[in-house]
Amino acid sequence: MPSSLKELLDRHEKVTILSHIDPDADAIGTSLGIYAILKGCGKRVEVVNISTDLPHYLDFLPGFQKIKHAMGYDDSLVIACDCGSIDRLGFDLEGREIVNIDHHATNTRYGTLNFVNATDVASSQTAYGAFSGEFAVSKDAATCFYTALLSDTRHFTTNNVTRDSFSFAMELLGLGVDHSGVVYNLTMRSSLASVRLLGRALGTLRLHRSATVASIIMDREMFEETGALMSDTNGIVAHAHSLANVDVAIALIERADGIKVSLRSSFTDVAQVARSFGGGGHTNAAGFTLRSREFEEVLGRILEKLES
Repeated sequence: MPSSLKELLDRHEKVTILSHIDPDADAIGTSLGIYAILKGCGKRVEVVNISTDLPHYLDFLPGFQKIKHAMGYDDSLVIACDCGSIDRLGFDLEGREIVNIDHHATNTRYGTLNFVNATDVASSQTAYGAFSGEFAVSKDAATCFYTALLSDTRHFTTNNVTRDSFSFAMELLGLGVDHSGVVYNLTMRSSLASVRLLGRALGTLRLHRSATVASIIMDREMFEETGALMSDTNGIVAHAHSLANVDVAIALIERADGIKVSLRSSFTDVAQVARSFGGGGHTNAAGFTLRSREFEEVLGRILEKLES
């Protein structure tokens, strides 16, 4: 068993960086930050995500155009980013050595080495802690990590933000990150389809449990009529969560493999709810997917679980 990240990297000529299905900015930013670090020290490295629908507004990140959707190396070290369980990576990794870098408390510790810190506000913070001691962090890597940090904290508005979160941000800014450029790309590049989908989704908004729970639905018809992609759903659940008196917001999204559920909360531990359905996440942000086409049945099961 290798005792350090550097020892494990030295044992492999090639590295494959993976992140979870339907990646968000933390998954992509963390992956590309590590990619920049390893390219900078001469490693043969590929960055891969199985999903072909990547968030378009992240195309400003250094290395974004290098992201592939199939693994090219059959004997590489795998670095998994922002992924709580190995099945969410989407590839057969049997027999591979894996470096698991994540900040979800529900992480299953599936790696040869596990860098999992639930007190970190983004996986990029965990990655920075793992790499910065022995590897040079370039401006490109810092830009990717900073984008991940801003996105996963919703611009430092989540309730897990601490002094360390701002210290991490200051270190990255000290490496030359253009804060205003990152903010512009995260906040001012919504697609027309995503705005149209938001309007349709908010039209389904309902309140439950004395207005402490809100739900919204996005079905296949909405995607077809608006031209929206799965990546256009990012952030929509936050609109339901922003309502006064709402503790828990539920977004039900129809996919080819069933209904994807995103949960957000102010006080309730929604990670427990997600775990009970085979998913995971954070105390205040979690999710799972059920092989069902019945929105009302899925919603009813979630409401029952919240009640219990």
